[in-house]
Parts: sequence; C-alpha cells; structure tokens
Amino acid sequence: MFAESVVRVGVEPDVELFVAETAGPVERTLLVIHGGPDWDHSYLREPLAELAGDHRVLLPDLRGCGRSTRGLPEHEYQWDAVVRDLLALLTAKQVETADVLGFSTGGRIAQRLALAAPHRVRRLVVASSSMLPVPPDAFAGWAERDLRQAQGAELGPDPAGFTGPELVRAWALAAAPASVWRREVLPEYLRRLDAVRFSAEWLRPWQAGRLPNALPDDAVARFAELALPVLLLHGRADMTFPASLAETAAEQLGSARAVVLDEAGHMAHVDQPDRWLSALTRFLA
Repeated sequence: MFAESVVRVGVEPDVELFVAETAGPVERTLLVIHGGPDWDHSYLREPLAELAGDHRVLLPDLRGCGRSTRGLPEHEYQWDAVVRDLLALLTAKQVETADVLGFSTGGRIAQRLALAAPHRVRRLVVASSSMLPVPPDAFAGWAERDLRQAQGAELGPDPAGFTGPELVRAWALAAAPASVWRREVLPEYLRRLDAVRFSAEWLRPWQAGRLPNALPDDAVARFAELALPVLLLHGRADMTFPASLAETAAEQLGSARAVVLDEAGHMAHVDQPDRWLSALTRFLA
C-alpha cells in the first residue's frame, strides 16, 4: 500500500526525510504531519491508507524522528526548520499545492506551514490539536481523566527509570489509557505504539527550555485573514487538547468547521476510524 523512500530536503546541515507514500494523483496530494514530535508517522497509517488511489498521501517522519535524519545540533530542532523541510519535500515530489493534515503537535506545525506558505496549501486539517492555547485549568475536575492517568502509571514501566527514546516510549505507554476513549481499542493502540520508532532528539531542547510552543501566535486571527478552508477534526473525550477549543476556533473562523466525534479520545482515528475518515474525505472532496 505504501511505497517508502528517503528524500533529501536540506543541506548545511544535510537533512533527509523518510517518507511513506501511497499512489494517487499529484493534484490530490495530502501531506500528513505526525505528532510527538519524537514519534514517527506509523501510528497514522491506518485509516489513511484507505485514501490510496483517490489521494496521494505523503507521510514523512520529521527531522530527528523515526527513520529521518537524527543527530543534528540542538539548535537545528526548531519548528520553522521543520516547515522548511516539509515545503522542500513538496517541491521534491513536484507538488505545487497540497492539502495538509497535522495531528496533535503536527497540527500546530501544519498551522505554521500554512501561515508561512499559504500559496502551497489548499485545505488545512487540524486533527486532535488546537488553534487556541490550552488553559492551565482546561481539565480541572475531570475525574475520568485522572483515573485513566493513574491507570497509565500502572500500564507501562516507570518513566523515571529511562532516558532517551525509551523515556519517550514509556511516556507514550503511560498516556495510552487517556489517549483512546473506547477501552476495547486499547490493545490495537498499544500494538501501534510498539511499532513506533521513538527518538529523543526534540527532548533535548525541550528539557533545556529552548523549544518554544509550537502554536503560532494569534493563529485564529491570522487564519481569519487568510480565509483558508480549515477542518478541526476532534474527539469529544480528547484528554490532551479540549474539544471545546476546536468548537470555539471554528466559531471564530468563518472558513472553518469543527467535526467532534463522540466516543473518541485524542487518538480519534483509532477510536472511530470510519467516522474519522468519513469526515476527512468529505472535507477533502
């Protein structure tokens, strides 16, 4: 279903991105930006693989992630550098304009890309992410979230015992019960986590306090000026980014609409793959 390649997108320093790609018309390219950022793209392959043929889906690993270039100097791990990589990838793939889907942290990177090069983006999907800052008390009093976080602490190894990529993996495992809502899909989600090639390249500047928030400043106001078609695709029970922020952003943006799926958490594409893909397909059409 996916062809895999390595594409050089930068020099000084040299940066190569590992890319999984489906067959499909170049004029219907969908660029997908994974979250983390110290994850890879693999947990998003399903259900996006079902778009093959109708859409050309590009799923890169970001710099420092998965099978893309690692070991760069710490100052090279910046959001604007990722945007440059992705624009270079589109050029290398001979894509003038693309639909762009960003998931979680990738949703914030996708916003940066669209603001930096709006002429390269046809439609924007902000999935399980936010265009507004998350208030510090956003989840106060949500007992179910507290319960699931406690269950996560029992599910995986103690993160305090790890460093590097194994620390990132331990965090992902600990967050798993709060990442999906339907308990019956937790084994499938854990299977996907087991396949992720975690890294810790972005962990270094983050722990040092040198990595700014990925959310662009005044994102909603700036997108209101662009009038770019935007879909905010969310799970009602998202315990990372509140669903209410997606609905609020959609109300403030005349060119945006929110689709909030019931019985779905942060990993809404795992909780409700058919409904998630249906909402995405309708928007891309």
